[in-house]
Amino acid sequence: MSTETIHVVGGGLIGPLTAIILAKKGFDVTLYERRPDMRKGGVPAGRSINLVVTSRGLKALEEVGLRDKALEIAIPMKGRMLHDTEGNTSFVPYGQKEDEVIYAISRGLLNILLLEAADAYDNLDISFNRRCTNYNVEKATLTFLNEETQQEEHIKAAVTIGTDGAWSVIRQAMLENVENFSYAQNFLEHGYKELVIPPAEDGGFRIDKHALHIWPRKSYMLIALPNMDGNFTCTLFSPYEGEDSFEALQTKQDVAAFFQRVFPDAVALMPTLADDFFNNPTGALATIRCNPWRIGGQAIVLGDAAHGIVPFFGQGMNCGFEDCTALNALLEFDNPDWETLFKELEKQRKPNTDAIADMAIENFVEMRDTTADPKFQLKKQIGFELEKRYPDQFIPRYSMVMFHPEIPYAEARRLSEIQDGILDKLSADISSTEQINWDEAERLVCGSNN
Repeated sequence: MSTETIHVVGGGLIGPLTAIILAKKGFDVTLYERRPDMRKGGVPAGRSINLVVTSRGLKALEEVGLRDKALEIAIPMKGRMLHDTEGNTSFVPYGQKEDEVIYAISRGLLNILLLEAADAYDNLDISFNRRCTNYNVEKATLTFLNEETQQEEHIKAAVTIGTDGAWSVIRQAMLENVENFSYAQNFLEHGYKELVIPPAEDGGFRIDKHALHIWPRKSYMLIALPNMDGNFTCTLFSPYEGEDSFEALQTKQDVAAFFQRVFPDAVALMPTLADDFFNNPTGALATIRCNPWRIGGQAIVLGDAAHGIVPFFGQGMNCGFEDCTALNALLEFDNPDWETLFKELEKQRKPNTDAIADMAIENFVEMRDTTADPKFQLKKQIGFELEKRYPDQFIPRYSMVMFHPEIPYAEARRLSEIQDGILDKLSADISSTEQINWDEAERLVCGSNN
Protein backbone atom coordinates (compact mmCIF):
# COMPACT_ATOMS: atom_id res chain seq x y z
CA MET A 1 0.00 0.00 0.00
CA SER A 2 1.26 3.49 -0.84
CA THR A 3 2.54 5.44 2.18
CA GLU A 4 1.50 8.74 0.56
CA THR A 5 -1.09 10.64 2.60
CA ILE A 6 -4.39 11.26 0.81
CA HIS A 7 -5.74 14.78 1.44
CA VAL A 8 -9.53 15.15 1.53
CA VAL A 9 -10.74 18.76 1.48
CA GLY A 10 -14.20 19.32 2.96
CA GLY A 11 -15.66 17.75 6.09
CA GLY A 12 -19.39 17.98 5.34
CA LEU A 13 -20.97 14.63 4.49
CA ILE A 14 -19.14 13.32 1.42
CA GLY A 15 -15.68 14.16 2.79
CA PRO A 16 -15.83 12.09 5.99
CA LEU A 17 -17.32 9.11 4.15
CA THR A 18 -14.58 9.34 1.50
CA ALA A 19 -11.94 9.54 4.23
CA ILE A 20 -13.40 6.53 6.07
CA ILE A 21 -13.36 4.43 2.90
CA LEU A 22 -9.73 5.31 2.24
CA ALA A 23 -8.67 4.71 5.85
CA LYS A 24 -10.53 1.41 5.92
CA LYS A 25 -8.48 0.32 2.91
CA GLY A 26 -5.26 1.18 4.76
CA PHE A 27 -4.39 4.61 3.36
CA ASP A 28 -3.11 7.44 5.53
CA VAL A 29 -5.69 10.22 5.25
CA THR A 30 -6.02 13.82 6.41
CA LEU A 31 -9.47 15.41 6.30
CA TYR A 32 -9.70 19.22 6.34
CA GLU A 33 -12.79 21.15 7.41
CA ARG A 34 -13.17 24.95 7.47
CA ARG A 35 -15.65 24.97 10.36
CA PRO A 36 -14.98 24.13 14.02
CA ASP A 37 -15.70 20.63 15.25
CA MET A 38 -19.52 20.55 15.37
CA ARG A 39 -19.37 17.85 18.00
CA LYS A 40 -18.18 20.55 20.39
CA GLY A 41 -19.89 23.69 19.14
CA GLY A 42 -23.16 22.52 17.63
CA VAL A 43 -24.44 22.46 14.07
CA PRO A 44 -23.63 25.69 12.20
CA ALA A 45 -26.39 27.94 10.91
CA GLY A 46 -27.09 28.25 7.22
CA ARG A 47 -27.25 24.53 6.48
CA SER A 48 -30.37 22.57 5.58
CA ILE A 49 -31.62 21.05 8.80
CA ASN A 50 -32.65 17.70 7.37
CA LEU A 51 -32.16 15.66 4.25
CA VAL A 52 -33.57 12.56 2.58
CA VAL A 53 -31.53 9.37 2.64
CA THR A 54 -32.52 6.57 0.28
CA SER A 55 -31.22 3.15 -0.75
CA ARG A 56 -28.19 4.54 -2.60
CA GLY A 57 -27.00 6.47 0.42
CA LEU A 58 -27.79 3.59 2.77
CA LYS A 59 -25.77 1.23 0.58
CA ALA A 60 -22.71 3.46 0.93
CA LEU A 61 -23.20 3.73 4.69
CA GLU A 62 -23.59 -0.04 4.96
CA GLU A 63 -20.22 -0.55 3.29
CA VAL A 64 -18.54 1.24 6.20
CA GLY A 65 -20.78 -0.26 8.90
CA LEU A 66 -22.89 2.85 9.56
CA ARG A 67 -26.26 1.98 8.01
CA ASP A 68 -27.96 0.86 11.20
CA LYS A 69 -26.61 3.79 13.21
CA ALA A 70 -27.86 6.20 10.56
CA LEU A 71 -31.34 4.67 10.63
CA GLU A 72 -31.46 5.20 14.40
CA ILE A 73 -31.49 8.97 13.76
CA ALA A 74 -33.83 8.81 10.74
CA ILE A 75 -37.62 8.84 10.33
CA PRO A 76 -39.18 6.63 7.64
CA MET A 77 -41.55 8.37 5.22
CA LYS A 78 -43.88 6.07 3.31
CA GLY A 79 -45.22 8.56 0.78
CA ARG A 80 -46.34 12.07 -0.07
CA MET A 81 -49.14 13.71 1.91
CA LEU A 82 -50.72 16.24 -0.45
CA HIS A 83 -52.48 19.29 1.00
CA ASP A 84 -54.97 21.22 -1.14
CA THR A 85 -56.05 24.85 -0.72
CA GLU A 86 -59.01 23.80 1.45
CA GLY A 87 -56.81 21.92 3.89
CA ASN A 88 -57.85 18.48 2.64
CA THR A 89 -55.15 15.82 2.44
CA SER A 90 -54.53 12.74 0.30
CA PHE A 91 -51.75 10.20 0.70
CA VAL A 92 -49.75 8.89 -2.28
CA PRO A 93 -47.36 6.03 -1.37
CA TYR A 94 -43.83 6.04 -2.76
CA GLY A 95 -43.81 2.32 -3.41
CA GLN A 96 -45.94 -0.74 -2.80
CA LYS A 97 -43.57 -2.92 -0.79
CA GLU A 98 -43.04 -2.71 2.96
CA ASP A 99 -39.41 -1.62 2.63
CA GLU A 100 -40.04 0.98 -0.10
CA VAL A 101 -39.72 4.03 2.11
CA ILE A 102 -37.39 6.99 2.21
CA TYR A 103 -35.93 8.53 5.38
CA ALA A 104 -35.73 12.04 6.77
CA ILE A 105 -32.42 12.45 8.54
CA SER A 106 -30.75 15.32 10.37
CA ARG A 107 -27.81 16.74 8.41
CA GLY A 108 -26.05 17.67 11.63
CA LEU A 109 -26.56 14.34 13.37
CA LEU A 110 -25.42 12.43 10.28
CA ASN A 111 -22.35 14.65 9.96
CA ILE A 112 -21.51 13.99 13.61
CA LEU A 113 -21.98 10.24 13.10
CA LEU A 114 -19.53 10.30 10.18
CA LEU A 115 -16.97 12.40 12.07
CA GLU A 116 -17.14 10.05 15.06
CA ALA A 117 -16.60 7.07 12.78
CA ALA A 118 -13.69 8.79 11.06
CA ASP A 119 -12.06 9.55 14.41
CA ALA A 120 -11.93 5.84 15.19
CA TYR A 121 -9.20 5.25 12.59
CA ASP A 122 -5.59 5.75 13.71
CA ASN A 123 -4.54 6.44 10.11
CA LEU A 124 -7.10 9.26 9.66
CA ASP A 125 -6.48 12.77 11.00
CA ILE A 126 -9.10 15.53 10.99
CA SER A 127 -8.00 19.18 10.89
CA PHE A 128 -10.82 21.57 11.82
CA ASN A 129 -10.82 25.33 11.32
CA ARG A 130 -8.85 24.93 8.10
CA ARG A 131 -10.33 26.99 5.28
CA CYS A 132 -8.89 25.96 1.92
CA THR A 133 -8.01 29.15 0.06
CA ASN A 134 -6.00 27.81 -2.87
CA TYR A 135 -4.86 24.71 -4.67
CA ASN A 136 -1.66 25.16 -6.69
CA VAL A 137 -2.04 22.74 -9.57
CA GLU A 138 1.53 23.08 -10.81
CA LYS A 139 3.15 22.47 -7.41
CA ALA A 140 0.38 20.17 -6.05
CA THR A 141 0.11 22.19 -2.85
CA LEU A 142 -2.89 23.15 -0.75
CA THR A 143 -3.12 26.45 1.09
CA PHE A 144 -5.25 26.70 4.21
CA LEU A 145 -6.13 29.61 6.45
CA ASN A 146 -6.09 28.49 10.06
CA GLU A 147 -9.27 30.15 11.33
CA GLU A 148 -8.01 30.06 14.93
CA THR A 149 -4.55 31.60 14.40
CA GLN A 150 -5.26 33.42 11.10
CA GLN A 151 -2.00 31.94 9.80
CA GLU A 152 -1.57 30.45 6.33
CA GLU A 153 -0.51 26.83 6.09
CA HIS A 154 0.92 25.25 2.93
CA ILE A 155 0.61 21.48 2.47
CA LYS A 156 2.33 19.37 -0.16
CA ALA A 157 -0.41 17.07 -1.47
CA ALA A 158 0.46 14.40 -4.00
CA VAL A 159 -3.16 13.17 -4.02
CA THR A 160 -6.11 15.47 -3.25
CA ILE A 161 -9.82 14.69 -3.23
CA GLY A 162 -12.02 17.79 -3.25
CA THR A 163 -15.32 17.29 -1.45
CA ASP A 164 -15.61 20.99 -0.66
CA GLY A 165 -19.11 21.58 -1.97
CA ALA A 166 -20.83 23.60 -4.64
CA TRP A 167 -18.37 26.51 -4.44
CA SER A 168 -15.32 24.24 -4.44
CA VAL A 169 -11.85 25.80 -4.29
CA ILE A 170 -10.37 22.64 -5.82
CA ARG A 171 -12.74 22.86 -8.79
CA GLN A 172 -11.96 26.56 -9.18
CA ALA A 173 -8.27 25.71 -9.44
CA MET A 174 -9.10 23.22 -12.19
CA LEU A 175 -11.14 25.84 -14.02
CA GLU A 176 -8.20 28.22 -13.97
CA ASN A 177 -5.48 25.72 -14.83
CA VAL A 178 -6.86 22.78 -16.81
CA GLU A 179 -7.01 23.21 -20.56
CA ASN A 180 -10.51 22.90 -22.07
CA PHE A 181 -12.09 22.61 -18.63
CA SER A 182 -15.88 22.90 -18.94
CA TYR A 183 -17.94 24.40 -16.12
CA ALA A 184 -21.59 25.44 -15.96
CA GLN A 185 -23.88 26.61 -13.19
CA ASN A 186 -27.55 27.05 -13.98
CA PHE A 187 -29.83 28.72 -11.47
CA LEU A 188 -33.57 28.19 -11.28
CA GLU A 189 -35.85 31.21 -11.27
CA HIS A 190 -36.99 29.92 -7.90
CA GLY A 191 -35.36 30.30 -4.51
CA TYR A 192 -36.14 28.68 -1.18
CA LYS A 193 -36.67 29.69 2.42
CA GLU A 194 -36.70 27.41 5.45
CA LEU A 195 -39.50 27.68 8.01
CA VAL A 196 -40.67 25.46 10.87
CA ILE A 197 -43.67 23.64 12.29
CA PRO A 198 -42.82 23.25 16.01
CA PRO A 199 -43.72 20.20 18.10
CA ALA A 200 -47.16 19.94 19.70
CA GLU A 201 -47.59 20.95 23.33
CA ASP A 202 -46.95 17.36 24.44
CA GLY A 203 -43.75 17.19 22.35
CA GLY A 204 -45.30 15.05 19.62
CA PHE A 205 -45.75 15.71 15.93
CA ARG A 206 -48.54 18.03 14.77
CA ILE A 207 -48.98 16.19 11.46
CA ASP A 208 -48.20 12.68 10.22
CA LYS A 209 -44.47 12.13 10.74
CA HIS A 210 -44.27 9.21 8.30
CA ALA A 211 -44.94 11.32 5.20
CA LEU A 212 -43.25 14.03 3.20
CA HIS A 213 -45.87 16.77 3.22
CA ILE A 214 -46.38 18.81 0.03
CA TRP A 215 -48.58 21.81 -0.62
CA PRO A 216 -48.34 21.94 -4.46
CA ARG A 217 -49.45 25.24 -5.99
CA LYS A 218 -48.33 25.15 -9.64
CA SER A 219 -45.53 27.74 -9.78
CA TYR A 220 -44.57 27.36 -6.13
CA MET A 221 -44.90 24.87 -3.27
CA LEU A 222 -44.32 24.24 0.41
CA ILE A 223 -42.86 20.97 1.73
CA ALA A 224 -42.30 19.66 5.26
CA LEU A 225 -39.95 16.92 6.53
CA PRO A 226 -40.03 15.53 10.09
CA ASN A 227 -37.23 15.88 12.62
CA MET A 228 -36.47 13.59 15.55
CA ASP A 229 -37.41 16.27 18.11
CA GLY A 230 -41.02 16.52 16.91
CA ASN A 231 -40.79 19.53 14.64
CA PHE A 232 -40.93 19.74 10.86
CA THR A 233 -38.51 21.62 8.65
CA CYS A 234 -40.67 23.42 6.09
CA THR A 235 -39.27 24.80 2.86
CA LEU A 236 -41.05 27.31 0.66
CA PHE A 237 -39.94 27.10 -2.98
CA SER A 238 -41.09 30.17 -4.85
CA PRO A 239 -40.16 32.39 -7.81
CA TYR A 240 -37.99 35.37 -6.99
CA GLU A 241 -40.25 37.71 -8.95
CA GLY A 242 -43.90 37.95 -9.93
CA GLU A 243 -47.31 38.07 -8.34
CA ASP A 244 -46.84 35.18 -5.90
CA SER A 245 -43.12 35.41 -5.23
CA PHE A 246 -40.49 36.39 -2.72
CA GLU A 247 -40.47 39.85 -4.28
CA ALA A 248 -44.16 40.29 -3.39
CA LEU A 249 -43.69 39.38 0.28
CA GLN A 250 -42.23 42.52 1.81
CA THR A 251 -43.94 42.74 5.22
CA LYS A 252 -45.13 40.36 7.92
CA GLN A 253 -48.67 41.22 6.89
CA ASP A 254 -47.87 40.18 3.30
CA VAL A 255 -46.54 36.83 4.51
CA ALA A 256 -49.48 36.16 6.81
CA ALA A 257 -52.03 36.99 4.11
CA PHE A 258 -50.24 34.94 1.46
CA PHE A 259 -49.96 31.82 3.64
CA GLN A 260 -53.54 32.15 4.87
CA ARG A 261 -54.71 32.29 1.26
CA VAL A 262 -52.70 29.42 -0.21
CA PHE A 263 -51.52 27.25 2.74
CA PRO A 264 -54.35 27.67 5.28
CA ASP A 265 -53.84 24.39 7.14
CA ALA A 266 -50.07 24.93 7.29
CA VAL A 267 -50.21 28.49 8.61
CA ALA A 268 -52.29 27.29 11.54
CA LEU A 269 -49.34 25.10 12.57
CA MET A 270 -46.64 27.79 12.25
CA PRO A 271 -46.81 30.28 15.14
CA THR A 272 -43.41 31.82 14.31
CA LEU A 273 -44.03 32.00 10.55
CA ALA A 274 -43.51 35.72 10.00
CA ASP A 275 -40.40 35.92 12.19
CA ASP A 276 -38.90 32.80 10.56
CA PHE A 277 -39.61 34.17 7.10
CA PHE A 278 -37.64 37.37 7.66
CA ASN A 279 -34.94 35.91 9.90
CA ASN A 280 -33.94 33.12 7.51
CA PRO A 281 -32.13 33.84 4.24
CA THR A 282 -33.53 33.11 0.80
CA GLY A 283 -31.38 30.40 -0.75
CA ALA A 284 -30.55 29.82 -4.40
CA LEU A 285 -31.15 26.61 -6.37
CA ALA A 286 -28.45 25.66 -8.85
CA THR A 287 -27.32 22.77 -11.02
CA ILE A 288 -23.53 22.57 -11.31
CA ARG A 289 -21.66 20.49 -13.87
CA CYS A 290 -18.00 20.28 -14.78
CA ASN A 291 -15.77 18.23 -17.05
CA PRO A 292 -13.29 16.78 -16.35
CA TRP A 293 -13.50 16.09 -12.61
CA ARG A 294 -9.79 15.39 -12.30
CA ILE A 295 -6.22 16.48 -12.92
CA GLY A 296 -4.24 13.39 -13.88
CA GLY A 297 -3.72 11.35 -10.75
CA GLN A 298 -3.15 14.26 -8.42
CA ALA A 299 -6.68 15.56 -7.78
CA ILE A 300 -10.37 14.82 -8.27
CA VAL A 301 -13.61 16.46 -7.14
CA LEU A 302 -16.60 14.48 -5.87
CA GLY A 303 -20.06 15.24 -4.52
CA ASP A 304 -21.43 18.75 -5.00
CA ALA A 305 -18.00 19.95 -6.06
CA ALA A 306 -18.39 17.87 -9.22
CA HIS A 307 -22.17 17.75 -9.66
CA GLY A 308 -24.41 20.04 -7.66
CA ILE A 309 -28.09 19.23 -8.20
CA VAL A 310 -31.36 20.77 -7.07
CA PRO A 311 -33.05 18.98 -4.14
CA PHE A 312 -36.31 17.85 -5.74
CA PHE A 313 -35.50 14.17 -6.05
CA GLY A 314 -33.86 13.96 -2.64
CA GLN A 315 -30.68 12.65 -4.28
CA GLY A 316 -27.98 15.28 -3.69
CA MET A 317 -26.38 13.55 -0.72
CA ASN A 318 -27.29 10.09 -2.00
CA CYS A 319 -25.63 10.80 -5.33
CA GLY A 320 -22.49 11.99 -3.54
CA PHE A 321 -22.50 8.90 -1.34
CA GLU A 322 -22.79 6.81 -4.50
CA ASP A 323 -19.56 8.46 -5.69
CA CYS A 324 -18.04 6.97 -2.52
CA THR A 325 -19.48 3.54 -3.31
CA ALA A 326 -17.87 3.66 -6.76
CA LEU A 327 -14.55 4.78 -5.26
CA ASN A 328 -14.71 1.95 -2.75
CA ALA A 329 -15.17 -0.62 -5.52
CA LEU A 330 -12.21 0.74 -7.47
CA LEU A 331 -9.94 0.65 -4.42
CA GLU A 332 -9.86 -3.15 -4.35
CA PHE A 333 -6.30 -3.06 -5.65
CA ASP A 334 -3.10 -2.31 -3.72
CA ASN A 335 -0.93 0.60 -4.81
CA PRO A 336 -3.49 2.11 -7.18
CA ASP A 337 -2.53 4.06 -10.23
CA TRP A 338 -4.45 7.19 -9.18
CA GLU A 339 -4.66 8.60 -12.69
CA THR A 340 -6.26 5.40 -14.00
CA LEU A 341 -8.52 5.14 -10.96
CA PHE A 342 -9.70 8.76 -11.17
CA LYS A 343 -10.31 8.42 -14.90
CA GLU A 344 -12.42 5.30 -14.40
CA LEU A 345 -14.32 6.84 -11.48
CA GLU A 346 -15.27 9.85 -13.57
CA LYS A 347 -16.17 7.64 -16.53
CA GLN A 348 -18.55 5.60 -14.39
CA ARG A 349 -20.15 8.45 -12.52
CA LYS A 350 -20.51 11.44 -14.82
CA PRO A 351 -23.27 10.04 -17.11
CA ASN A 352 -25.23 9.11 -14.00
CA THR A 353 -24.77 12.41 -12.19
CA ASP A 354 -25.85 14.25 -15.34
CA ALA A 355 -28.95 12.04 -15.51
CA ILE A 356 -30.03 12.63 -11.90
CA ALA A 357 -29.42 16.38 -12.30
CA ASP A 358 -31.91 16.40 -15.18
CA MET A 359 -34.39 14.19 -13.34
CA ALA A 360 -34.23 16.42 -10.25
CA ILE A 361 -35.39 19.42 -12.27
CA GLU A 362 -38.12 17.33 -13.89
CA ASN A 363 -39.26 16.17 -10.45
CA PHE A 364 -39.60 19.80 -9.33
CA VAL A 365 -42.15 20.36 -12.05
CA GLU A 366 -43.90 17.13 -11.04
CA MET A 367 -44.02 18.02 -7.34
CA ARG A 368 -45.33 21.55 -7.69
CA ASP A 369 -47.54 21.16 -10.79
CA THR A 370 -48.82 17.62 -11.21
CA THR A 371 -48.88 15.70 -7.92
CA ALA A 372 -52.42 16.94 -7.21
CA ASP A 373 -53.58 16.32 -10.79
CA PRO A 374 -55.99 13.33 -11.08
CA LYS A 375 -54.35 12.21 -14.33
CA PHE A 376 -50.93 12.15 -12.65
CA GLN A 377 -52.29 10.10 -9.77
CA LEU A 378 -53.95 7.69 -12.21
CA LYS A 379 -50.70 7.20 -14.11
CA LYS A 380 -48.91 6.50 -10.84
CA GLN A 381 -51.53 3.87 -9.95
CA ILE A 382 -51.23 2.31 -13.39
CA GLY A 383 -47.46 2.16 -12.91
CA PHE A 384 -47.92 0.28 -9.64
CA GLU A 385 -50.29 -2.19 -11.33
CA LEU A 386 -47.81 -2.76 -14.15
CA GLU A 387 -45.05 -3.37 -11.62
CA LYS A 388 -47.22 -5.97 -9.85
CA ARG A 389 -47.97 -7.86 -13.08
CA TYR A 390 -44.61 -7.42 -14.81
CA PRO A 391 -42.00 -6.96 -12.02
CA ASP A 392 -39.12 -7.92 -14.30
CA GLN A 393 -40.17 -5.56 -17.10
CA PHE A 394 -41.62 -2.50 -15.35
CA ILE A 395 -40.32 -0.61 -12.31
CA PRO A 396 -41.62 3.00 -12.03
CA ARG A 397 -39.00 5.72 -12.36
CA TYR A 398 -39.38 6.93 -8.79
CA SER A 399 -38.86 3.39 -7.52
CA MET A 400 -35.82 2.87 -9.74
CA VAL A 401 -34.17 6.00 -8.38
CA MET A 402 -35.15 5.57 -4.74
CA PHE A 403 -35.25 1.83 -4.11
CA HIS A 404 -33.01 0.16 -6.72
CA PRO A 405 -29.38 1.27 -6.31
CA GLU A 406 -28.35 -1.49 -8.72
CA ILE A 407 -30.01 0.50 -11.55
CA PRO A 408 -27.74 3.41 -12.56
CA TYR A 409 -29.37 6.84 -12.75
CA ALA A 410 -28.75 7.06 -16.49
CA GLU A 411 -30.46 3.73 -17.09
CA ALA A 412 -33.38 4.77 -14.86
CA ARG A 413 -33.82 7.89 -16.97
CA ARG A 414 -33.66 5.96 -20.24
CA LEU A 415 -36.23 3.43 -19.08
CA SER A 416 -38.50 6.11 -17.65
CA GLU A 417 -38.76 7.79 -21.04
CA ILE A 418 -40.11 4.51 -22.46
CA GLN A 419 -42.44 4.16 -19.48
CA ASP A 420 -43.86 7.65 -19.92
CA GLY A 421 -45.05 6.70 -23.39
CA ILE A 422 -46.64 3.48 -22.09
CA LEU A 423 -48.45 5.26 -19.24
CA ASP A 424 -49.69 8.02 -21.55
CA LYS A 425 -51.23 5.45 -23.88
CA LEU A 426 -52.79 3.33 -21.13
CA SER A 427 -54.28 6.32 -19.28
CA ALA A 428 -55.49 8.22 -22.34
CA ASP A 429 -59.18 7.26 -22.27
CA ILE A 430 -59.73 5.88 -18.79
CA SER A 431 -60.38 7.27 -15.32
CA SER A 432 -59.49 4.31 -13.08
CA THR A 433 -57.18 1.29 -13.02
CA GLU A 434 -60.21 -1.00 -13.40
CA GLN A 435 -60.45 0.22 -16.99
CA ILE A 436 -56.90 -0.71 -18.01
CA ASN A 437 -56.73 -2.60 -21.29
CA TRP A 438 -54.48 -5.43 -20.15
CA ASP A 439 -53.96 -6.87 -23.61
CA GLU A 440 -52.64 -3.49 -24.71
CA ALA A 441 -50.60 -3.21 -21.52
CA GLU A 442 -48.89 -6.55 -22.10
CA ARG A 443 -48.13 -5.64 -25.70
CA LEU A 444 -46.62 -2.29 -24.68
CA VAL A 445 -44.64 -3.52 -21.68
CA CYS A 446 -43.35 -6.80 -23.02
CA GLY A 447 -42.67 -5.35 -26.45
CA SER A 448 -40.80 -2.25 -25.29
CA ASN A 449 -37.45 -4.04 -24.81
CA ASN A 450 -37.03 -2.36 -21.44
